Amino acid sequence: MTAPEDLAPSAIYRHPSDTLSGRMLPRLLHAPGWTRLRRALSRRWPMPQLASDVRDVVYATWWVDVRHAPLPPPGHHYVVQGGRTPYTILSYRHGHFGPRIAGPLRALMPSPRQSNWRWYLRRDGDPQGTPVVLFDRNVMDQLAFVAGARAFSDAMQPHLSTRFDHVVHTDGSGHTVIEGGQGSAPALHLHWRAAAPGIDPGWAAAFGGPQALLGFLTCQDEAIARTCDQRWASTRIELPVDIASLQPLQLEDRLYCPRLQAMGVNLQEGLVLRLPRVPFRVVSERLL
Repeated sequence: MTAPEDLAPSAIYRHPSDTLSGRMLPRLLHAPGWTRLRRALSRRWPMPQLASDVRDVVYATWWVDVRHAPLPPPGHHYVVQGGRTPYTILSYRHGHFGPRIAGPLRALMPSPRQSNWRWYLRRDGDPQGTPVVLFDRNVMDQLAFVAGARAFSDAMQPHLSTRFDHVVHTDGSGHTVIEGGQGSAPALHLHWRAAAPGIDPGWAAAFGGPQALLGFLTCQDEAIARTCDQRWASTRIELPVDIASLQPLQLEDRLYCPRLQAMGVNLQEGLVLRLPRVPFRVVSERLL
């Protein structure tokens, strides 16, 4: 069996186009001198809390053979059922993403699209506690947010898409299409429609019931990421999800995700849920 993947190489940014600025930007964002200075400053002046009124969150989850899972951070282990572990791609639209201290002026901030690709962990000392998210990939559709996140954060290292459609129609149907061009953003094509109420019994049974499953997939207070220089970074978040507002969706044809398909995943077997809206807060960040 091959050694577990180290996520550090996948955190490295590659611009979608091979222009002069596209070649220079990764060098600036990965500059070791700036990284050392930023980390030193953050120990004295922590990052400001960020806020967003997130909407149209779509969670798409699959079972993946745990042998494909990357190296976990120390003190954590994967959630495993029958040799498989859950993997979620959640995509959403921010609502004026910016510093919480800005108050009503945050309404002037843009609302980028974002997609988080993630594994689920448990803390070794708290095996039944709230799961911890391990970021596998992150994508955003606006260069300013990608560059800003990479310049000022270790835990959020997004990649820039060349196309990012995330559409939810009033009848519940919709799609997410992400393309990365020549860059490092992963590709994804998902199409769905509204489904009848209820949770797949097989999924629910694996977690001890529908409510436990929904809470596991959507209620987290910490996310961990691997940095380009092989460090572990943790961010604390506030995400008060209303479980009762989650809506089941049904995947349709025209599904495409090379990352998951390379791990032997049948994309038609995904569990898909929609959360209409939720307030999101980034509380703090630190290196582990």
